[in-house]
Amino acid sequence: MDAAPFAPWSPAFVADPYPAYAELRARGRVHWSEPTRQWLVPHHADVSALLRDRRLGRTYRHRFTHEEFGRTPPPAAHEPFHTLNDHGLLDLEAPDHTRIRRLVAKAFTPRTVQALEPAVRRLAAGLVGELVKAGGGDLLADVAEPLPVAVIAEMLGIPQADRGLLRPWSAAICGMYELNPTQETAARAVRASVEFSAYLRELIARRRKEPGEELISALIAAQDEDGGRLSEQEMVSTCVLLLNAGHEATVNTTANGWWTLFRHPEQLAALRADPGRLPTAVEELMRYDTPLQLFERWVLDDIELDGTVIPRGGEVALLFGSANRDPARFERPDALDLARADNPHISFGAGIHYCLGAPLARIELAASFGQLLRQAPTMRVVEEPEWGAGFVIRGLRGLRVEL
Repeated sequence: MDAAPFAPWSPAFVADPYPAYAELRARGRVHWSEPTRQWLVPHHADVSALLRDRRLGRTYRHRFTHEEFGRTPPPAAHEPFHTLNDHGLLDLEAPDHTRIRRLVAKAFTPRTVQALEPAVRRLAAGLVGELVKAGGGDLLADVAEPLPVAVIAEMLGIPQADRGLLRPWSAAICGMYELNPTQETAARAVRASVEFSAYLRELIARRRKEPGEELISALIAAQDEDGGRLSEQEMVSTCVLLLNAGHEATVNTTANGWWTLFRHPEQLAALRADPGRLPTAVEELMRYDTPLQLFERWVLDDIELDGTVIPRGGEVALLFGSANRDPARFERPDALDLARADNPHISFGAGIHYCLGAPLARIELAASFGQLLRQAPTMRVVEEPEWGAGFVIRGLRGLRVEL
């Protein structure tokens, strides 16, 4: 089956990919996309199963060389990005993934996350308070972006004066996760990788001499049963991943979510009347318009899907946005239902790569949505927003509001 409706570089598709997803689901379970050289998987049951299938991997380097896998090595000029990216949890497989995740989990504990909740609420209240005082502004730039960056910075112990560096670095690095990034995108990502890595190495060196209560000190101290510890590169890559994954999803869920609410005034009115619905509302907003539309996996061993053999060396694109609108799993999937109780969305992934920061993301989203509902009950959108160019990480360029 070809994937003609799939047009990730089309602004019209990025603005509303859901009709194309419905067509892909109706056409079958797997489709070849020639422009992206990927096998597209649009159904919830298949996406959920393949996220847990060990015949697929985020990397193939633990088993094959580039040449053995039929792939061209990345350009030498991109090496700083790949060194940074390839030592992070998201792009590792067992045994390295198992070892590093276990060590990171010792530092990034449920207690650590819960301890951040008062700070998250305080930061959210302050940001929303400033927006209210100004009578409105850009919800994306004034609330959605600064909150998760401030939380991660607080968690890592990044000094206040340096926090303005984080969002530009992260945005530049995340550009490489889009389909077929340009040379200019790659150059920006490489620069950001070099600068961010150097900054974190310096911070880690300071924390080795003067340990504190923040996460970097906990990562330095973490050791497994055999006394093994994270290498410096693994710590750097972990910190960068926490920032990138820890704020891209939250930023876009907040802005995309409010744009969804403004287009469903009856649902927004019900939520304002009963803020107790917020936990299920946050889950439904993540399902309805997930910020991570596509998750890529390499085929390490041949797999068969609905009679189609996907050979080793291929790349599978798991369409999260489509899976979250699959009528085989969700009743009335294209309807926004903030009270939806049965909601197994896969916006945080599944299997060994399930998002480590999901509990923190939920705390941040509950705090920012809660504060906006409480402090800005008359907030409304000023103009229809534009979508950014990215499809894999899909979000608005801005969201102008007034009170």
